[in-house]
Amino acid sequence: MILDLVEHAVAAVAIQAVIGLATRNWWAGAALASGYFIGREVAQAEYRWIEAFGEGLRANLPWWGAFDARLWGQAEQVADWLGPILATLLVAAVISRSGRRRSPQ
Repeated sequence: MILDLVEHAVAAVAIQAVIGLATRNWWAGAALASGYFIGREVAQAEYRWIEAFGEGLRANLPWWGAFDARLWGQAEQVADWLGPILATLLVAAVISRSGRRRSPQ
C-alpha cells in the first residue's frame, strides 16, 4: 500500500512538472495529474461494482455505481487517488509561494 501511494504520488508530480515547466502553471499541472488518477480509480471502482453487483454486465452499472461506498472499503483504494492530489497540491502551493516571494513589490 505505501509503495503504491509513493509511486502514484511520484508519477503525479512528474506529470505536474511537465505541465508546470512547459506552461509555468503548476496548478494546471496539479489538476491534470490529479484528474488522471481520480479517473483511473473511478474506472477501477466501476469494474469492481460490475463484478460485485452488476452480474458482470456493464449495462447494469448505474451512473452512481463507482461512488458506492461499499467499493471504497480498503485504505489503498482511497490512497491511490488521495496521495496524488495531496502531493500535487503541496508542490503547487510551495512553488506558488516561492514565486511570490521572489517577485519585486
